[in-house]
Amino acid sequence: MLRNRKLKLALAGSLVMALPLAACSVTDANVANAAGGVTAQSLMTDDGANWLSYGRTYDEQRFSPLNQITDANVGDLGLAWYADMDTARGQEATPLVIDGKIYFSTAWSKAKAYDAVSGKLLWEYDPKVPGETAVKACCDVVNRGMAAWGDKLYMGTLDGRLVALDRATGKEVWSTVTVDQTKPYTITGAPRAINGMIMIGNGGAEMGVRGYVTAYDAQTGKQLWRFYTVPDKPGNNDEEYLKKAEATWKGEWWKLGGGGTVWDAMAYDPELDLLYIGVGNGSPWNQAYRSPGGGDNLYLSSIVAIRAKTGEYVWHYQQTPGETWDFTSTQHIMLADMQIDGKPRKVLMQAPKNGFFYVLDRTNGQFISGNAYAPVNWAKGLDPVSGRPIENPEARYDQTGKPFIGMPGAAGAHSWHPMAYDPTNGLVYIPAQFAAYPYFPSKDWKAQAVGFNTGVDSAAGAMPAIREAREGAKAATTGAIVAWDPVAKKERWRVSFPGPWNGGMLATAGGLLFQGNAKGMFAAYSSKDGKELWSFPAQTGVVAAPVTFKVGNDQYVAVLAGWGGVWPLATGILADKSGPVRNISRLLVFKIGGKAKLPDAPPFEEKRLNPPALVGTPETIALGNNLYGQYCTVCHGDAAVGGLLPDLRHSGLNADPEAWQSVVHDGILKDNGMVGWGKYMTKDQIEAIRHYVIKRANEDKALETR
Repeated sequence: MLRNRKLKLALAGSLVMALPLAACSVTDANVANAAGGVTAQSLMTDDGANWLSYGRTYDEQRFSPLNQITDANVGDLGLAWYADMDTARGQEATPLVIDGKIYFSTAWSKAKAYDAVSGKLLWEYDPKVPGETAVKACCDVVNRGMAAWGDKLYMGTLDGRLVALDRATGKEVWSTVTVDQTKPYTITGAPRAINGMIMIGNGGAEMGVRGYVTAYDAQTGKQLWRFYTVPDKPGNNDEEYLKKAEATWKGEWWKLGGGGTVWDAMAYDPELDLLYIGVGNGSPWNQAYRSPGGGDNLYLSSIVAIRAKTGEYVWHYQQTPGETWDFTSTQHIMLADMQIDGKPRKVLMQAPKNGFFYVLDRTNGQFISGNAYAPVNWAKGLDPVSGRPIENPEARYDQTGKPFIGMPGAAGAHSWHPMAYDPTNGLVYIPAQFAAYPYFPSKDWKAQAVGFNTGVDSAAGAMPAIREAREGAKAATTGAIVAWDPVAKKERWRVSFPGPWNGGMLATAGGLLFQGNAKGMFAAYSSKDGKELWSFPAQTGVVAAPVTFKVGNDQYVAVLAGWGGVWPLATGILADKSGPVRNISRLLVFKIGGKAKLPDAPPFEEKRLNPPALVGTPETIALGNNLYGQYCTVCHGDAAVGGLLPDLRHSGLNADPEAWQSVVHDGILKDNGMVGWGKYMTKDQIEAIRHYVIKRANEDKALETR
């Protein structure tokens, strides 16, 4: 079933692909300790002993040339050591490994460093992000990683700072605010270090902001250039690429922000000096409000190539014109050189949210191919020449005014979880997910000061308290590793999972593919056919991507474990589709012959619902339903079914109106991320939410007893 072929790999200028092991013995573990520390040369020529950048190398392939751990001996892999984290929220970071030390960020934008062999804590850093910042975050208080340059490390913070740390001590060297902190911007993505510059984007398109990416001087923190992804008000755009974009927008989009945040994916080609960024969704999602009258809305849902040295626009390719489904193009971007139709091509590959796998010519943005890697009903396919989607008219809920059950849904057929590419067998491994989403257009929508500003009615689309509807939704919600052949443009094999939100990928020259999953397992598979060869019970969901490195004679594999992100927070009864999972945040480090043991996991407590009597009027409950959908769903779960954060149906506050007000209105728990909503809602409105939660708890109690 799997076609096994050897690709000719070479250095394109200084762009590193995977090198044959015969050409690079894994012996020089001090490549990062050359004069000046981490340099462009070390980032491009490291032999696999280190992991120096988010995707290991500039091409973001997440393929390691290390081959001590193989498909023949991976069964002997054992836990070498572990370290518990102090943040019980989602852990999404890819660690960096530099000369025998592991550096990584955690939830709440904290950072830690450990000795990679002994597990000794070397230092830790806390930027003290204010707890109330959590209300600005669409998708948990996560952080995906750091960048390294010279003797420093760089990371973004949830409240919008870019921080430089001394790599040896963890002390802050400089910090610069890279967003307007009065607006709902956040930073959760990993920066990139390129030729003495640090590149960072931001998030917030669900809330109502305008996206951009910025380059800063690595030594001083001085801003060097900024590239906006959405045009400002006509007349305020000096750059030609933004002037051209104006014609693709309608109405007064700039008053709503427009969206287009660059919250995750980047890749860099040193030979071309091109930085490739993935641009996010529109703000609001519903194009009828964002850009009444339609239009492509450049540069939403696009790959954009920028001259890294200057921030100059070079080319773009838009995957979802007129985006209205939260179909971001911020998913993992990777670069490779391969033979396509008998010709060598420099390609860029991506499996964005919209369900199609794209191969582009990275020199000019030309569309090469695009096929569905997941079930898709919003489009009938892609135009074979331009790659433009052939839309299903029913999908345009912004135009029809009617609900649309979309596949993929807003979580995407592939979210932020990194892919991996194995050039020895020519396969890209996608952590895919198959879940629909009910797009109910909001009637007479108006932007609000805080919370989601999507133009979609979350209350109308909430999961009903009907057993058959829930069982049907669960049955249709699954996940998989999809092994995709980008040359043949088709799936070669897959590993199926009971649910979505499974972890990022790592491929190695040992013929292995590593991934954690939503069931709480960390596993190794054959990269040729997907056969599971080894697994380890991590006791928690694993969503982050693993890394591998070498110290002395030993190859190690490390992964940051900890269940979280938007899926466990917001999807209600679907959050535990793979099984009940708790958050136990840890760094897990493995090697052949490792003998360490985790402590026993605490038992699950099965809670039975015991809500107070339902006394709210139908009008009050309906108001509470609408307000819950606007303000509460993303953290406390669809239809008030909680996941990672407290399940409000079980809250003792439901029976105590004054205590409810002290938390929800006054914000006595703001330092934990639960801000006071008194600025945005009246006490009567907040009381209406309480009655809605009581109603939901009574409905689900009735289902429990049937």
